[in-house]
Amino acid sequence: MILANIGDIGHFLNAARVANSPLRDITLLADGDQIRLKGTLHKLISLPVELLGSVSATPDNRIQLHITKLSVLRIPLKGLLGGLHIGVSDLFDPKGIPGIEVSGNEVFLDTLKLIPPPHIHGQLSRVRVVTPDIEEVYGNAEEAVTRVEQWRNFLRLNNGTIDFGKLTMHHVDLIMIDLSNDAWFDLDLNNYQNQLVNGYTRMTPQAGLQIFMPDLDDLPKVNNASQNIGMEWLKHRNLPPPPDVISK
Repeated sequence: MILANIGDIGHFLNAARVANSPLRDITLLADGDQIRLKGTLHKLISLPVELLGSVSATPDNRIQLHITKLSVLRIPLKGLLGGLHIGVSDLFDPKGIPGIEVSGNEVFLDTLKLIPPPHIHGQLSRVRVVTPDIEEVYGNAEEAVTRVEQWRNFLRLNNGTIDFGKLTMHHVDLIMIDLSNDAWFDLDLNNYQNQLVNGYTRMTPQAGLQIFMPDLDDLPKVNNASQNIGMEWLKHRNLPPPPDVISK
């Protein structure tokens, strides 16, 4: 997956590609799930233009921009066609900007020609606007990614011996489970003790351990868990358990 800032693409077109193009002073913006382009069209006179289009991927690895709205001088283009004879093809001259092909209200962008190296080679399977970027997905792994995202993050250890803190486990049967609902298991080996203290542990019928661990960002600023149970509490059978214990 590749993310490219839409505004930066407009800056690139102005700086490197539109010297001989009728469309100049280009500004690209994200507008919901569409792209909005503003610029100046040089045809007899200079005319400010604005278009709105949706993006998709084509089977031949190009980006297709479907023009849904085109305005000149902030007046709908249909009212000006008779006098100015302006169409989408007048905005994008293939000779001025290599890598662009226009057919009716469709603009096809070949990123291998339009964007400088390094180039991405592979099957372009999806393109969409993710403000403020345009997202390009290569390959056909979407089904596999969806299947993997159904799993909760975990780390499982089997056999051997492991030491953590004052505890040693032989014939290891240990699984560490991410309590968060984000894409990553934020396990920090330098701070794992705090994650263990602020999580909770369950023993399995096979004498294994399941450790449920929060992310580092979810740890409390001050950890008083080790102070909640002392000799004084142990001497008073009728005192309730510490709140952080029963809450788990």
